[in-house]
Amino acid sequence: MTDTAIARPETAASPDGSRLKVVAVSGSLSAPSKTTVLVEAIVEAVAQRRDVDAELIEVQRIGPKLAGAIRRTDLPDEVESSLRAIESADLLVVGTPVYRASFTGLFKHLFDFVGQYSLVDTPVLLSATGGSERHALTIEHQLRPLFGFFQALTLPIGVYGSDADFRDHRIASDDLRGRIDVAVERAVPLLGRRPAQLRPSQW
Repeated sequence: MTDTAIARPETAASPDGSRLKVVAVSGSLSAPSKTTVLVEAIVEAVAQRRDVDAELIEVQRIGPKLAGAIRRTDLPDEVESSLRAIESADLLVVGTPVYRASFTGLFKHLFDFVGQYSLVDTPVLLSATGGSERHALTIEHQLRPLFGFFQALTLPIGVYGSDADFRDHRIASDDLRGRIDVAVERAVPLLGRRPAQLRPSQW
């Protein structure tokens, strides 16, 4: 999957006849990347259940254009386009490798530029990868509070994959595939609901 629509099997239309705009963000700083493979697999699982347009944003690719910016007006058009995609998503699928007990710095820097009220009630499916199962709680301790700040709707089940779940940058674990399926099944009933228009002054 690249910054264009993903290749996907034929699916039934969404209940209201619309296509879900799904934006995946990989916070990995390398390519190829297990994290990118994981977020792609999650999006593909959504696409098997709903009609979607999907876009992948890779921090490792836009990072050099992002790192030196202090204000959003400093950003080049490519990064600004990625921010607008994030802010207009019907579903965000975000993933990061665990780096020193947290998400990568450039992943956080990207979301530092997202409008404070742009993700209110936006469903966000959280995922992470790490060397072992010991890092799995990064989803709860780091990612969920970050998107809680945005008042996004973090979906009930996150997906964590350890090095043992991958082989040659492909998912090699039936358990991980199962966790993806469960997370997406729980997410689908919550997708496609438009929140009421709210004013920042309400907080």
